[in-house]
Amino acid sequence: MGSVSQSNAIGIFDNSTDIGPVERPGAAELNDGTYRVSGAGTNMWFQRDEFHFVWTTVTAENFSLSSDIRFPLAGVDAHRKAALVIRESLEPDAAYADIAVHGDGLVSLQYRTSTGAVTREVQSAGVGAESVSLVRRGDRIHALVDGAPSGGSVKLGTSGTVYVGLAVCSHNPAVTEVAEFSNVGLSIDEMACHTLYSSLETIDIHSTDRRTTRVFDRWIEAPNWTDDDRLIINGEGRLYSIPVAGGEEAPLDTGSAIGCNNDHGLSPDGKWIAISDQSEGESVIRILPAAGGAPRLVTGSAPSYWHGWSPDGSTLAYCAKRDGQWGIFTIPVEGGPEARVTTAPGLDDGPDYSPDGAYIYFNSDRTGRMQIHRVRPDGTGLEHVLETDTADWFPHISPDGRWMAFVAYDGDVQGHPRDKDVTLQLMNLQDGTVREIAELFGGQGTMNVPSWSPDSSRLAFVSYAYL
Repeated sequence: MGSVSQSNAIGIFDNSTDIGPVERPGAAELNDGTYRVSGAGTNMWFQRDEFHFVWTTVTAENFSLSSDIRFPLAGVDAHRKAALVIRESLEPDAAYADIAVHGDGLVSLQYRTSTGAVTREVQSAGVGAESVSLVRRGDRIHALVDGAPSGGSVKLGTSGTVYVGLAVCSHNPAVTEVAEFSNVGLSIDEMACHTLYSSLETIDIHSTDRRTTRVFDRWIEAPNWTDDDRLIINGEGRLYSIPVAGGEEAPLDTGSAIGCNNDHGLSPDGKWIAISDQSEGESVIRILPAAGGAPRLVTGSAPSYWHGWSPDGSTLAYCAKRDGQWGIFTIPVEGGPEARVTTAPGLDDGPDYSPDGAYIYFNSDRTGRMQIHRVRPDGTGLEHVLETDTADWFPHISPDGRWMAFVAYDGDVQGHPRDKDVTLQLMNLQDGTVREIAELFGGQGTMNVPSWSPDSSRLAFVSYAYL
């Protein structure tokens, strides 16, 4: 951290100082309501930061910081950043969250959730921003771009005083860059707002970088990833398709099936989609052309909730309640007699085939807490895949068979409710190791169905926010 002098108060901020061992000192001035901030620094990334910071302290749980941001000069490095920041301390490795506008137009919510941790990000769907905001609601931080949520959020477990302000980093230690912040406002909110937003996101499983496809001002759920890089989602009983890269959603014609819930998915050849439809009461499974068309009933009994296609496309796996008992079932895609695969008391749910068809993975509370199991399609060879302290739901095996993704709740959470802090977990099926790849506010609707990219490098999911 650079030296801090109380004589550096400027505008609504208490101080202006360099963070980290910058080679060139930064500065800040206020003219006609605009903060002109210069800063150097290698980066605001990885496990430590270097930048110039114009800051004040805030103790309120609910507040927002907003500003218009522009780079008045051409600049040197495309990755130079101007940002609004919330930090736990002034140390270079402090936990933080920011909304950063880059020189090349990239806009990202960046964050480090604990001291010395690696920085992660959620990239906004669009490029460029005139106005950005950073909003704190309790222990969760949200970002807005041009008045709309940018997508994603971060749980920053800081309590008490935080450091809030404006930042500039040149991304080149030998260069000083300049940014202008105008219409700067710091608002202490007495009450949190409650407008729902759904963020459709993708995550790279190796870098764990996240990107927002689109933010919706309504409830949407459960993306499937198509071979031509579209995402199929459900909302308000209908299905929609949207390019992974972003854009407008297009309704998918499901004929008379206008009560589609979040259990839907594509056949291995991509020609068909199975849906769980509640148009006429309890959920039943139907299939229809992936491009849309008239649905055909598959299951004659209800409730039935689709979750998986066999790799050869001949069989569907689903969760159903029969004679008062939940279990995993299979049925030929053309219809006919269903076969019960599991029989344990309690709830078995979320069945999904392995790519080789050797196993059906599912979650079950048969051990007292929801955990991941697998079984042969004929009901033999039951195995408890891993034991954790969390409540684990919806296992999905990557197309290459190397990974298993699932949603983890706190261990005492019953069912798979919405509006919960959850994590996305990834298990390496070759060595059995498990790691967290994302933390988010979600649960029900986040990743109920298979959502792997065809090349097994990314996952699609939905997070939620109330702002």
